[in-house]
Amino acid sequence: MLLAENLFKMKQSDIDHYWYAFLASQPAHSTYFGKTYVAEAFGDDRKLADELGQLVLSGKKTATCSALWEWEAEKKPIPQPGWLTIVLNGQDQPICIIETTEVLACHFDAVDEEFAQAEGEGDLSLEYWREAHKKFFSRTLPNIDKEFSEDMPVVCERFKLIHK
Repeated sequence: MLLAENLFKMKQSDIDHYWYAFLASQPAHSTYFGKTYVAEAFGDDRKLADELGQLVLSGKKTATCSALWEWEAEKKPIPQPGWLTIVLNGQDQPICIIETTEVLACHFDAVDEEFAQAEGEGDLSLEYWREAHKKFFSRTLPNIDKEFSEDMPVVCERFKLIHK
């Protein structure tokens, strides 16, 4: 357990250093001073975190989708415009910072082609998005005793890359 705690502290230290380096790069009147952030990877495994992180870095991925049920199960508020996230790669290292610009809760089957394209994955089609996210949610939702359904509530979040 001690080794795991030390690794967590080292990773948190890396994240904190990344955050402070970002703040140091900002003008004195920056609105980012005093803001809080979360640090997390996209996806549910290291490979996916690396792939999706690279899409964010390239500017191709400017949106993400999550199950509302997961936010509720974790007792966390859904993202709001202005929220900051340090995006981590598959090795839990910071690679960039994004700012949430828009959040919409809707049903899975109400997600449109424009949002699917903003996710930046696969061939950018709505069909690809639906199939990939159906597989993802079918894999992750059982962890919170839920099952994928076409009308399940999702949180659609748009963001902009603010630091890399």
